[in-house]
Amino acid sequence: MAIFAVNLTFTSDTDKRLATRPTHREYLKTLLDAGKLVESGPFTDDSGALMVYEAPDLAAAEAQLAADPYAQAGGIIERSTINEWNIVMTRHAS
Repeated sequence: MAIFAVNLTFTSDTDKRLATRPTHREYLKTLLDAGKLVESGPFTDDSGALMVYEAPDLAAAEAQLAADPYAQAGGIIERSTINEWNIVMTRHAS
């Protein structure tokens, strides 16, 4: 399994994002429980979020993002990038 850093930039449609957020977080919880999400959270300025996926390949990581309620709702994500990430150092237990 590979690790992927997913960086999201939100649009200015805060109302739509906040209305969709409970479903988005439920979806993330299913990924977490399935071992497909390492960690996630919004930036403190609410401009976007970072999610760290565990997936077999880039296509699977892209599919996880495509299934996210934020992506499916449209108008919430202005830009997203997914990069395979090579963790060299961490404070988290392995």
